[in-house]
Amino acid sequence: MTQGESLACKTDKQHNCRQILSVQELRVLSDRSNWKGLIQLAMHLTVTGCSGYLWATNFGNWWLAIPALVIYGFSIASMFAPMHECGHRTVFVSNSLNDAVAWCAGLLSFYNSTFFRYYHKWHHLYTRVPDKDPELTDPKPSNLGKYLLIISGLPWWKGKIRGHFRAALGLLEDCPFVPETARAAVIRSTRLQLAVYAGAIALSIAVKQPWFVLYWLLPLLIGQPILRFILLAEHTGCTLDANLLTNTRTTLTLLPVRFFMWNMPFHAEHHLYPSIGFHALPKAHQQLSSHFTHVDSGYMKVNWDIVAKSAQSAV
Repeated sequence: MTQGESLACKTDKQHNCRQILSVQELRVLSDRSNWKGLIQLAMHLTVTGCSGYLWATNFGNWWLAIPALVIYGFSIASMFAPMHECGHRTVFVSNSLNDAVAWCAGLLSFYNSTFFRYYHKWHHLYTRVPDKDPELTDPKPSNLGKYLLIISGLPWWKGKIRGHFRAALGLLEDCPFVPETARAAVIRSTRLQLAVYAGAIALSIAVKQPWFVLYWLLPLLIGQPILRFILLAEHTGCTLDANLLTNTRTTLTLLPVRFFMWNMPFHAEHHLYPSIGFHALPKAHQQLSSHFTHVDSGYMKVNWDIVAKSAQSAV
């Protein structure tokens, strides 16, 4: 893209920059693959199972139990990633399989995939557009205290608990992104999810074992701050407009993080071309990275910059 084309792209009302890739290039990158999706999911669940086993069998041996708990907790929290990817229906050839995996991954990570699909659709339609993008209603790290509060995950827990129960009760008036035709499905899906949690709690009480707390609630409490640390980098500090080349950040990070997050750190590429599946995002990055304003090295750097800018704005 020439400098003139880049300027035209930025000034275009809809910021239609999606002509960088040819139709053929996009078709290749957007190819869905059952086996790649199943291998990634199996590997993710294997790490969850192995770290969970180490956590469960090493109480008292804290040098092993605590690291296992952190890995186990983040592996559960990062089930957000397959929920997100399958919500786009870009992982598996079958939409039914995408939907089933998304729902189960949401169950583990405390998201409802049915609700999230509609919420996230608006986030993509109106990314960073004030009064349009539903993500802009999330708390902002305007100072160090608010940053630490966001990273703790406490506002997220409050929002999710409130949101799940409101959806289960059919109170969706403040959710314009959920169309009338989809509300029954969202309500039904959320009620089923809450019923599963209730069943797990009841089973723990019946056998007089703190299973629900030890193997889901506590690990997710531990893993959620790591996920917040990662997700905060996606758009914070980027432009508040519809320009897809400037309103989203790609963060270059370590392979384990890319693994757990299903390549979501290549987030600018994902927003520019949502049809590209997780397995093709690294290749898309090679072709697209030069067009983006925000391509940063490491989540430590990004979060440090966020804190520094928050401190400056608070002065």
